[in-house]
Amino acid sequence: MYEKVKVVGDPRESYFLLVGLLSLTSKLPSILVCFIVNIVAIVILSRGRCSLSKCITFYLVAMAAADLSVVIFVVIFNRILGIYIAANTLSATPMCRVKTLLVFATTDVSVWLTVAFTFDRFVAICCEKLKHKLCTKDCAAVIVGSVLVLSYVRNIPWYFALEPLYMLDNLPLYCRLRSPFYTSPLWQSFSYFIRIATPVLPFVIILLLNVLTMRYIFVTSKARKVLLGKNGTDKRPDPEMDNRRKSIILLFSISANFIILWLIYTAHYVYERCTKTYNYSYSGYNESVYIFEETGNMLLLLSCCTNTFIYAISQNKFREELNKLMQYPLHRIVRIVNM
Repeated sequence: MYEKVKVVGDPRESYFLLVGLLSLTSKLPSILVCFIVNIVAIVILSRGRCSLSKCITFYLVAMAAADLSVVIFVVIFNRILGIYIAANTLSATPMCRVKTLLVFATTDVSVWLTVAFTFDRFVAICCEKLKHKLCTKDCAAVIVGSVLVLSYVRNIPWYFALEPLYMLDNLPLYCRLRSPFYTSPLWQSFSYFIRIATPVLPFVIILLLNVLTMRYIFVTSKARKVLLGKNGTDKRPDPEMDNRRKSIILLFSISANFIILWLIYTAHYVYERCTKTYNYSYSGYNESVYIFEETGNMLLLLSCCTNTFIYAISQNKFREELNKLMQYPLHRIVRIVNM
């Protein structure tokens, strides 16, 4: 049933541990960047000095926190501690099951908060009557809480879909999908549901909402110019359009970031289902399909640390607060020296 392994002294263990540590060291800078930028985003946005509404601020803080959880659970716990550091507590099958559940759940939270933010901005821009009911901090809190709970609940079956990879002195280690997962109609339905829920459905919703938003903006902009009697040479500022433009830039930047970085992962999933190669074992690291899959995974994980750069590029107030935060330690040192 399971592969049983007998404990024997193997001098290669030290070598593999050293290789793992060296590989981990090479990845630390990028991991630290992802970790720090999300914490910085949370700190700056939580202070509420970026000239954004409380509703938008709440969503952005929640999205940064969700991205930070992806860095912690998906990158650090799963990709690093689970792969590069051998024989740790996370290797036990129960922990492997919990880790798998957290990987899928935290990713779902990050994705669906992006969908929720896109929907909120669509309502704020295109649905004037619903704007004052739905685009509030209280409503945002309810939506974020619902996304959090539903994301974890719908991924609970992953815990029961896994079995020990092998036994080491009667201790179950690591985990793999049970054989019925590939043949049982119930498990196949669960697999389709999870993959459609993330990322196929979010992909479609975000694209649709952005198309509808762009269409609405194009129509209303032309109508507003006619009402204000503006012509092509009139350069007078329009505060309403300026505020709307800032909101649109932020919305489209975050949406485009999600679509671009999840595109290869989604394409690989479609390829996998069409060719029925979801249980395929790769012959080597240079195989094109393996490179295709890992590129999608890499870009997926990269998406959890790019929103802060988007804020910095698209929001003047965020850049100002970021500069103040970066200068604060220097000012403190100067003040201490001058005392």
